[in-house]
Amino acid sequence: MSERRKRRLETQVSTSQSTQPARDDAYVIDLADLFYRLLTNWKLIICSALILAIFAGAYTVFLVTPMYEATSSIYVLNRSDSAINYSDLQLGTALTPDYIKVFKLWEVHEEVISNLNLSYTYENMEDMLTISNEQSTRMIDITITSPDAEEGAAIANEYAKVASQYIADTMATDKPNIMSVALVPTHPVSPNKKMNVLLGFMMGAMLACAYVTVISVVDDKYKTADDIRKYTGLATIAIVPIEEETDSKKSSRRQS
Repeated sequence: MSERRKRRLETQVSTSQSTQPARDDAYVIDLADLFYRLLTNWKLIICSALILAIFAGAYTVFLVTPMYEATSSIYVLNRSDSAINYSDLQLGTALTPDYIKVFKLWEVHEEVISNLNLSYTYENMEDMLTISNEQSTRMIDITITSPDAEEGAAIANEYAKVASQYIADTMATDKPNIMSVALVPTHPVSPNKKMNVLLGFMMGAMLACAYVTVISVVDDKYKTADDIRKYTGLATIAIVPIEEETDSKKSSRRQS
């Protein structure tokens, strides 16, 4: 084989290779095509979102127990006279963490359970009870979370009474004042129905979009002439349409 012919063959091979697209292009996600597929399947996405929203709403209404919160408050500093100086305020601030600790004692839990004739254990009472103190204040908030609104209010008020008396008896200090009694709550704090329905709707839409995306990535069939030219580099010479037979034609052929 002559040197000129070898060079000509090498030139033809390099030209044919340059016209072939990289194989990695077949695995690149076309965002425009994906967006078009999502728009095409909008009915699937909306239906999936609505189904999960309805499911989340039904689950929230029928299977989730609503919880109520009732809050009472006590004031740490109590003086029988009207003269309160700066040292008294400092003392009240310093005693606030000690008073909060009192609510965690088993003696206080036991007395509340006994007074209200409750069937809860100490662990149950600790789970229901939340003690908080806003910064720069000497007020302690006693919050009870319960599925029974009336029971929650009764327990919160009883904790305020029992803890105040226990502090006065054991710490040899003035009995804290009950600043606010707990009222029976009328609206549950959980679950949030609107939020759960919204989350269900968004989750359904996301799952449907993920499904369409996966199907788009996995589907490697050539559907148009542009797909053939894009992924193989071959030009389409002609397109032969395929006409599906109607039911009437099929039946007439069978009869003949």
